[in-house]
Amino acid sequence: MRVLIVEDEAYLAEAVQTVLRRESIAADIALDGLTAHETLSHTEYDIVILDRDLPGMHGDELCTWIVRELPQTRVLMLTASGALQQKVDGFALGADDYLAKPFDFPELLARLHALKRRSAPALPPVLESCDITLDPFRHEVFRNGRYVKLSRKEFAVLRVLMEANGGVISAEQLLERAWDENADPFSNAIRVTVSTLRKRLGEPRVIHTVPGSGYRIGPEETQHG
Repeated sequence: MRVLIVEDEAYLAEAVQTVLRRESIAADIALDGLTAHETLSHTEYDIVILDRDLPGMHGDELCTWIVRELPQTRVLMLTASGALQQKVDGFALGADDYLAKPFDFPELLARLHALKRRSAPALPPVLESCDITLDPFRHEVFRNGRYVKLSRKEFAVLRVLMEANGGVISAEQLLERAWDENADPFSNAIRVTVSTLRKRLGEPRVIHTVPGSGYRIGPEETQHG
């Protein structure tokens, strides 16, 4: 999952980013509406955590643009007010969910996971592929009932592959979905992460390389590499 945090209070944005990264969620920050608009114009995000009262471009205007131009991106709107009318106004703009400040981080995480499951096609709460089970909310992975301890980045990569439901994911897509904007596209981080992930998952191998295309997860006998 990749999230853009659009919040002009830098300390809050950084706190949210820290919490999300601990959950293996790639998270970037935009401190004003215009920067967020520019970032969203060239980078794909699953969810935007959007403050309403933003400098540069108001959150309401940015939300309207996201709903119109980026229909696959979900919007979790933040506001300093928990008043009913504020919530009604936010939903009227097309926001998918609403959270009033101050909020608890566990609730924020629960709402993000719920929004991700609303993607098209809708994702189940727990992902399963071959004999692997991945629970995004509990941040747990099991293989044949055996707990598999993964690093945050390994967890993020496995989640992207499992969400593809057997489809091929390119290295570029993995970089976009599991790393933040500071990732070096010329590094070997993806290859190294996939290699260590394979070792942690054990045999038989379920993550396969598709030459010239990327990676996919599935039974060995149906794969190309």
